[in-house]
Amino acid sequence: MTSTHAAEGVLSSATIETDPRRALGPTQRPVPTLPDPEPLAEHGPARIVSICNQKGGVGKTTTTINLGAALAEYGRKVLLVDFDPQGALSVGLGKGDPRQLDVTIHNLLLERDTEWEDVVIDTGVDGLDLLPSNIDLSGAEVQLVHEVGREYILAGVLKPAVPHYDYILIDCQPSLGLLTVNALAASEGVLIPLECEYFAMRGVALLMETIEKVQGRINPGLEIDGVLGTMYDSRTLHTREVLSRIVEAFGDQVFHTVINRTVRFPDATVAGEPITYFDPNSMGANAYRGLAREVLERWRHVG
Repeated sequence: MTSTHAAEGVLSSATIETDPRRALGPTQRPVPTLPDPEPLAEHGPARIVSICNQKGGVGKTTTTINLGAALAEYGRKVLLVDFDPQGALSVGLGKGDPRQLDVTIHNLLLERDTEWEDVVIDTGVDGLDLLPSNIDLSGAEVQLVHEVGREYILAGVLKPAVPHYDYILIDCQPSLGLLTVNALAASEGVLIPLECEYFAMRGVALLMETIEKVQGRINPGLEIDGVLGTMYDSRTLHTREVLSRIVEAFGDQVFHTVINRTVRFPDATVAGEPITYFDPNSMGANAYRGLAREVLERWRHVG
């Protein structure tokens, strides 16, 4: 699978400085020594990245929130796009009941007189903005079917926001329908959270097939930015074996960082804050800072 699906431009572990004497990380590879992210003299244009997996409960929303917050902590300007009708991203950032929102990404997709500035809201985290969603988005899939160029609607409405941010992260819904295809069509990269659990591996072939179809028919520039092991528990043989299989399948596309299973993530969601704010010294917060350093290093090499 690695040779078939290797993303062009993904940073090989050989290009990161590693010390063979260092202890192996959870992926059973030497943990790289990553440089501290350099401050930016100016912001934009943004790299658009979809956080995507058609299986629910694998950590897509948690990763979107906390990777975005960690990138913002490193001085990057980040726009999060809630592209799931459940509105979990909006709830996880403390925006209350998303059904009460007057304007959302649904309006941006379907109303020609709505601009992204009309929809964007401040998350309360410096450098981190949000395009919220709610259940109204569930009807967009049906409404977009008859639109000309329906796969490119999201790309078109996000284009004016690109100069204002360094990264735009799209939290995709757990399906491979038209909304997810729109997200992949708009993106330069896709980040795949993969739960360290056997059944999570079974569905990944369908996801890879969808990504390949989008690459071949709609967005030839789409790259796999990386595969992230989530819900990891080093105490269980099962999760260690599944993570090993993920590395066997995807090789250097798998991030060295893994996200451990911890109650602090749901606690942070209830509080409506990223883990980096809710519990800044926790293992979860440090893991997402580590992921942010990894993705910044990879993105530095792909332009």
